Amino acid sequence: MLLSAIPALPVADVATAARRYAERFSFQTVHLEAGFALLQRDQVRITLWQAAQRGWQRVGSPPGTSPVRTGAESFLAGTASCRIQVSDLTGLVAELVASGALHPTKPGPETTEYGTRELHCLDQDGNQLTFFEELPRAGHSHRAV
Repeated sequence: MLLSAIPALPVADVATAARRYAERFSFQTVHLEAGFALLQRDQVRITLWQAAQRGWQRVGSPPGTSPVRTGAESFLAGTASCRIQVSDLTGLVAELVASGALHPTKPGPETTEYGTRELHCLDQDGNQLTFFEELPRAGHSHRAV
């Protein structure tokens, strides 16, 4: 039985990102060390990992070799996303608008065809966090998305 999942988001600088998650999204830092942080708000946990290795930028690598090998290359920062289910999206909207976290091309809540209302945000590196709530469906049992 699966019980929960904790997204792991790549960021350029973990300590800076942890501070920004506190400012923008009201997450508290539970654990912080070099290259890794565990954050929590209410029942949601997020991990941040540092993607800052720049060896892939080396010029003159021998033919047939790839400098991309660590899985922590700097170009990975900001390439992830996660969905966070909430119980009151309307209450969260004003908070996230005030913090400046909204996605620049999706600046407000939207209702989907699959029964959710969603608000899209970006962290400082460009990782997308989508906060969503399920909408009641008449005559249908509805399970978490």
